[in-house]
Amino acid sequence: MRTLCPNLDGYDGLETVLEVPIPEETFEPNHKNVSWKNMRSWIKQNGDKSPKSPPPTPLGCRNNSDIQLLLSVVGAPLIPLPVHKDHAMSRNIKDHPIEGATAKYIVQQYIAACGGENALNRIDSMYAMGKVKMATSELIGGDGKMMKSKSIKSGGGETGGFVLWQKRPDLWCLELLVSGYKISAGSDGKVAWRQTPWHNSHASRGPPRPLRRSLQGLDPKNTANLFSNSICVGEKTVNNEDCFVLKLQANKSALRERSGGNVDIIQHTIWGYFSQKTGLLVKLEDSYLLRIKSKIPENDSVLWETTMESLIQDYRTIDGVNIAHAGKTSVSLFRFDENFEVSDSKTRMEEVWTIEEVDFNIKGLSMDCFLPPGDLKKEDA
Repeated sequence: MRTLCPNLDGYDGLETVLEVPIPEETFEPNHKNVSWKNMRSWIKQNGDKSPKSPPPTPLGCRNNSDIQLLLSVVGAPLIPLPVHKDHAMSRNIKDHPIEGATAKYIVQQYIAACGGENALNRIDSMYAMGKVKMATSELIGGDGKMMKSKSIKSGGGETGGFVLWQKRPDLWCLELLVSGYKISAGSDGKVAWRQTPWHNSHASRGPPRPLRRSLQGLDPKNTANLFSNSICVGEKTVNNEDCFVLKLQANKSALRERSGGNVDIIQHTIWGYFSQKTGLLVKLEDSYLLRIKSKIPENDSVLWETTMESLIQDYRTIDGVNIAHAGKTSVSLFRFDENFEVSDSKTRMEEVWTIEEVDFNIKGLSMDCFLPPGDLKKEDA
């Protein structure tokens, strides 16, 4: 991962410090000229303080809308519920229904597998840097025509890097750069927000929630706290590994807080697959259904279901804590009509990520690092 690039205006000047490290693959000889031009465009765009306008398509990318879709859906999704501090650290599993008591026991085994309570409680803040590769693998439009893109496995996709900063209890900030497009997201403990090149900064409705990316094996304590109120719904084999399945569903009040305007969140459910052998989280899955109301009264509303499945891999011990260093996510978007019949509109996306660096208890990480942008507006999100 590169953290510096040549001075693009004066090559005899100091190198430019990149806000987000860029994977080495971006600078391969056969793509070098395109990559530097993309970096030049991105750096100049971020230095321009004039009102935002839709950015041009980066060189080497298929189209503007494809990148926007990937970053909007896969870039910085949130978990359905706020995470309550230290719920999972209580060992009292009595006076709970069997499904809830079983889930609490599984979560306790997960805490032990990740290093134990003492190791997790010593962590006050975290820094992670990694690289991603995203691709739209299949798109079926309303006319029924299928357009398949080159999958990541066959060498396709858009390459990028990210930096994640986190400080307990619910402070986090993400910077993600993919193919010349940058998305920023964060939470200051009071509001969660997101900023993209094609939209002004906007806040998510409802209370701030954790970043899904951090729960993909990077933050065991928040993961344990999240699933402390779950129930065990059975067992399933994932990648030839027997797992317990824990389920957590957002309640109606939480869904109402996130709904508003012309968008209603109907349901949001999350599942965690914990290995029976190691106790570690090996798969994270969540699905949400929303209704978009038509502005024209006589037109029907549209229902969209988004399902994300993340395989979590390559656990390594850092300062006594087991952290996942790789994984892959597959995303499916389905469009329904009011009768819940699937229409011809379907989209499939995928992402592969690796973690290059992780560190805990970052000195000098203050509240100022998590302040929302000055142009933050309350919008539907």
